[in-house]
Order: sequence, then structure tokens, then C-alpha cells
Amino acid sequence: MTAVSTLAASALVVLLPDALARAVDAVTSNPATSNPAAPTAPAVLRFGVLLALLTVADLVSEFGQPYCGAAATASLRRRLVDRLLDAGPAATRRFAPGDLVGRLVGAAPDAANAPIAIVNAIADLVMAAGGILALGLIDWRLVSAFAVTVPVGVLILRSFVQQTGDLAAAYQRTQSEIAARLLDALSGIRTIRASGTSDAEAARVLAPVPELSAVGMSLWRAQRVAGWRSMLLFAMTQTAVLAVAGFGLASGRLAVGQVLAAATYAALGLGFFSSTQAALALAQARGAAMRLAETEDLPRMTYGTRDLPRSGSGLLEFHGVTVAGTDGPVLENFDLTVPGGIEVAVVGAAGSGKSMLAALAGRLVDPDAGTVSLDGVPLPQLSRESLRGAVGYAFERPAPLGETVRETIALGADPERAKFAAKAAAADGFIRKLPDGYETPLAQAPFSGGETQRLGLARALARAGDGLRVIVLDDATAALDTITEAKVGAAMKSATAGRTRIVIAHRPAAAARADLVAWLENGTLRALAPHDELWSEPDYRALLDGEYEQEEAR
Repeated sequence: MTAVSTLAASALVVLLPDALARAVDAVTSNPATSNPAAPTAPAVLRFGVLLALLTVADLVSEFGQPYCGAAATASLRRRLVDRLLDAGPAATRRFAPGDLVGRLVGAAPDAANAPIAIVNAIADLVMAAGGILALGLIDWRLVSAFAVTVPVGVLILRSFVQQTGDLAAAYQRTQSEIAARLLDALSGIRTIRASGTSDAEAARVLAPVPELSAVGMSLWRAQRVAGWRSMLLFAMTQTAVLAVAGFGLASGRLAVGQVLAAATYAALGLGFFSSTQAALALAQARGAAMRLAETEDLPRMTYGTRDLPRSGSGLLEFHGVTVAGTDGPVLENFDLTVPGGIEVAVVGAAGSGKSMLAALAGRLVDPDAGTVSLDGVPLPQLSRESLRGAVGYAFERPAPLGETVRETIALGADPERAKFAAKAAAADGFIRKLPDGYETPLAQAPFSGGETQRLGLARALARAGDGLRVIVLDDATAALDTITEAKVGAAMKSATAGRTRIVIAHRPAAAARADLVAWLENGTLRALAPHDELWSEPDYRALLDGEYEQEEAR
């Protein structure tokens, strides 16, 4: 409907000058002694009807284009979000989170404008072609005068589209880079404050701004140059057409109304060549579409059809696992067997592969080589329902999704499990102190970092039903003080008794509570033993002491 109304409006714009010319000629040709109403009424009525239809078509187009743009934007964003969810953490291994946010927020609306921009460009072409044809019908000499300027108009438009397409893509890339740097800074804001490097970090985040400014100025200059060239072309063309029309009027070949129509049709004929706005929208849409297309080849995670054996205990096995990173392998030929029903603390220096191991345990990431199995079944062979029901996660920064506290804990699970899960995660106490308890809107419940982490732990327990076999805590208690972490750890151990627990640990106390400690070093397993046995190793003690100090600094 929007496209039809836009194109209809273009056709009506072409017909309107002719109708106006006929109405003017009808009025000016009537003798002063006769009744002007009778002969002029059909021409004036025709002009009035076309004007009314044009008004209606313009209204439909003006209201329809924003709606279509919003619908297309929503569709592109859903598609991109689905793609990112299918890819999982692999998406952030290729693109920075801030870059993905930039594509979702900025590139999607620009790309969604492509259909509207195309329709507007076609509408401009219809008006231009109609205007040129109408000039020919009035007098072939008028078309000859107009045709002299056409090659210049084509060159102006072509140069503008090529230049602005590249500049628009560069502008969007720079915006995404700034967004990525800002998101990184926000994720480490506590470290930045503690180290007193706020000014240096602000300078790092804003470093691409001069480049952004330069590209923006180049865009503006390109639009300015195309604009004054188009206006000069417009003036020259109208002057040439009106000069020829004036000679026609003087010689009696053309009527007054035809001269008026010729001036309007000359402007319409140049409409396509001087419409830099449509060209700019197409260039921006092209650049945005290219940025969205770069995410098309992200790996999509597919699932099998198998279920886990009923008698499984949560045995987790890593065999020959290798995961490549930008600066070398994150894990290399990694082997680890986690017996079912026990707690394993994973320790290691930064970059040793702890978080990657946690992601592999529940198939948030697939290894580049090797296999990860749960109770003897390779994870890719499990159905989505079986895998997600068997492995639960709690992260360092759980997202507060939902409208209320109960909803953010349950998150699609049985709401009645929210209280049970909150008690197990030592979150029930502070939730009950809220104005409406579990029904308190999240917007009215500003939680501390530790409280948010406990909500994330509760969510992991609430979403895991009786089929839960493995729970992975990836820095899920990093924001808790030592005493609270001990209480939460004990409560979680009791609530998940009989299930396999993988805990990314930084503190000696957390490692001591575990049945076994997996000590990672440079992407390999250095040792797997109880904490008491490893404590005799100087390197192990130094590692945990250093990790604890860094954790406290954060």
C-alpha cells in the first residue's frame, strides 16, 4: 500500500501541471462577455480532483513509510538476534560486543530503509521520465533543450552515490568501534576506578572520535557539493527550457498554460538527478546492509536428537579438545574427566582457558577439535531440550531480564520454583525486604553486584528441573565477600547435591570446598587433585594468592 501510494503520488504529480495548464488556458481564453463558468468548469474540476487525489496519496505515503521502516527494522533485528543466539559466544569471539550492539542499534534501521529508499528512487524516476515525456508532447524543442543537461546530472548522481556509500560504511564502522570500547570500559569500571586510570580510559574510548568527525565532515562536504551542483544544474536547465518556451509563446506556437507546464516539467525531469536525499538513503542502506551481511557466516549451532541415558550421573569428559584463539590456542589437546556428582574447582591464571572450559561444558561453544561428552553422549548429538535441561549456568554478570524479581529468577521456568531457588542461592532474605517482595518491579529494585549474582545463581537453579546433571558457575560469586561466598557456596552445594558442579574459582576457600581442583596452565591441564594435595605446590599457592588479590582489587 505504501509503495502504491508513493508511486501513485508520483504519477499524479506528472499529471497535475498539464491539468493546471489546461485550467489556466481555459480561463484566459474565455471572452470577457461570456459566462466563464460553463467552459472552464471541467478543466478546473479536473485539476481539483487530481489535487485531492495527490493529497490523499501523499498522506498515505507519509504515514506508511515510517510504519514500513519500523517493521523492517524489527524484522532485521530479530534476524540478527536469532543469528547471534544461534552462534552463542562464538559471535563475540569474532565481533566485539559493542560492535554487535552498533550493528543491532544503528545498522539495522539504516538497512531497513532500503525498500523505502528504492521506492522513493523509483518515484523520482517516474516523475523525471513523466516530466521529460510531457515536455516532448508539448514541444520537441523543449526536450532538446533539456537533454543537454542530462549527462551532467547522471555524472553528479553517480559520483555522489559512490562516494557516500563508502563514507557511510566507514562512519558506521567507527561508531561501532567507539561502542565496543565503551562497553569494554563499562565492564571493567570497578578496576578502572580502583587503579585511577579514568582519564586514560576515557582517552582510549574517545580516540576514534577524530576519525568519526573526519568521516562525518567528508559526508557533509559530499552532500554539499552534490547539492550546489544540482541547484546550478536545475537553474541552467530551467533557464534553457523557459527560453525555448518563451520563443514558442512569442511565435504563437505555445499557449500561456503550456509555458507554465514546461517550467514545472523541466523541474520534474531533473528531480531524479537532483534528489540527493534518496541517493544518500540508498548509500547508507548499502553500507548498513554490508555490515549486517558480515554476520551471515557466523557458525550456527545445530543439535542432535539423542537423549541422555536415565542412569547417568553427570560424568563430563573432554577428549583432545582444542579451541583456537586470536593469539594462539585457548585450549590445546585438552583432556579432563570430571566424575559425576562431585564439585570441581577450575583455577588458573588469566588466559589459561578457564572460561572456555566452562563454555564447552554446556556447549555454549563447540571445540575446533576433540569432543566433549556428558554421560557418554557427545554434546552435539543431544537434542536442545535434553542438553539445556541437563546443564545449568550462572555467570559473573547475569542480565536482569523480566519485569519483576520473580520473573527474572524464573525466566520461563515454573514461577513457583523461584522462592525455592532464591533460598538455595541465599537471595530470599534481601528479596523479602523489598517493597513488594518477589513481585517488586526490577526498575524499583536496585541490586548490588553481589545481590545480582545471587539472583543469577537462583535463576540457574530455578530453570534446572529434575533433569539437571551439571551446573557451571563461571565467576558467579566473584562480587560476593568471602563470608557471603562461603554461605552461598554451602547452600548451593546442598541444593545441588548429587549433581556435577564446575566452579571457576579465584579464592583458596572456594577451591578448598571442592572435591577436586583442575589446575589449568597455558590451555592445558597441569594437575587434577584435591586442594590439600596441590597446596604443597609453591606455584599453586602463588596462583591462588595472586588471583585473590586481583579479585579483591576488582
